[in-house]
Amino acid sequence: MNITILIGWVIAFGLVVFGIFNGGQLDWFIDPASLAITVGGTIGCLIASYPLSYLAGLGKRFKLVFMPKKFKPEKYIDDIVEYAKIARGRGLLALEESANQCTDQFMKSALMLIVDANDTAKVRGMLDDAINFMCERHDNGRAFFEKGVAVFPAFGMLGTVVGLVNMLNTMDSNPEGLAGGMATALITTFYGSFFANVLFNPMASSLQNAHNDELLCMQIIEEGVLAIADGSNPRYIQEKLEFMLPASKKRADKSGG
Repeated sequence: MNITILIGWVIAFGLVVFGIFNGGQLDWFIDPASLAITVGGTIGCLIASYPLSYLAGLGKRFKLVFMPKKFKPEKYIDDIVEYAKIARGRGLLALEESANQCTDQFMKSALMLIVDANDTAKVRGMLDDAINFMCERHDNGRAFFEKGVAVFPAFGMLGTVVGLVNMLNTMDSNPEGLAGGMATALITTFYGSFFANVLFNPMASSLQNAHNDELLCMQIIEEGVLAIADGSNPRYIQEKLEFMLPASKKRADKSGG
């Protein structure tokens, strides 16, 4: 489970509530009309922006926010090095059995492409296309949450305008209610900013982080498999792929020279 998003929400909600009680009271920040404009308007806008087939898959996307797939690039590097040793000792055709046992579909497809003696330039082109299609799918899946980040503040401002119009139209008949009307008008801006930055923005970031992890692993697979096809030394392949890892994931040299 993505525990950091839950921790972040608890901290954000807790400190916002603390700020409200520090000189104020909670019921000042609860306004059904403002919630209807901000939350209801945003939900309606999001529903209108996407086809039913897209909205039907939101459950899976919400699941990925809290339980993203785990990718370990170091494990992929180790597997590729083992495949390189097999290919170097027994030839590329010997990789077919290993490919059939591979659980990662992208790795399996990449290995089968070089086993079938395809030209490396064509293999790179096909793998690049697969990576680009994956990026497009993930961008499309993340678009709902990113649109929510943009739409929530917009409806917050819309609610503020509605509140100001109502307040100004009743100012002559009820001048004492000016301060309360201004507070109601501004609370929609609070709702818009809060829901956009505390709820939707972290969810979009969670999906982006999961995408980045998967993209790195796919790039490692691509470069590793192409290096195997070129007949590169397994040690060279390992060093080449480890250069792609972020500094926090780089492993110490255990070769002993």
